[in-house]
Amino acid sequence: MQVSDWRVEVFYDGDCPLCLREIKMLRWLDRKRRIRFTDIATVDFQASEFGKTHTDFMDEIHGRLPDENGNPGRWIIGVEVFRQLYAAVGLGPFVWPTRLPGISHALDLGYQVFAKHRLRLTGRCTKETCEVK
Repeated sequence: MQVSDWRVEVFYDGDCPLCLREIKMLRWLDRKRRIRFTDIATVDFQASEFGKTHTDFMDEIHGRLPDENGNPGRWIIGVEVFRQLYAAVGLGPFVWPTRLPGISHALDLGYQVFAKHRLRLTGRCTKETCEVK
């Protein structure tokens, strides 16, 4: 794959069973290799290389869109990452309704609740990760 071929880069938690299920499906659907997958749970991942903290990446899914030259460009977060991922694998017709005002708001709210409780829902809570802030 040439660098300019990707349409969205996703930063996912490779230690999250729910996240891995989604990533596995996206890898299968990504026959044209339009997605760049970056696992934030690997030992060599350094959030600071991206101008962010590990907590930033853990709190909410992040993605990046390429600029005109195929280099990493604008950051996207939350539900917009999923919209871009599904559009990249050819499911764009199913994405546009998620932008409608009522649906968009409900999806954003639902994702925020999920993201806040993701570690608890996947049985990965520790004193450090699920302690009330």
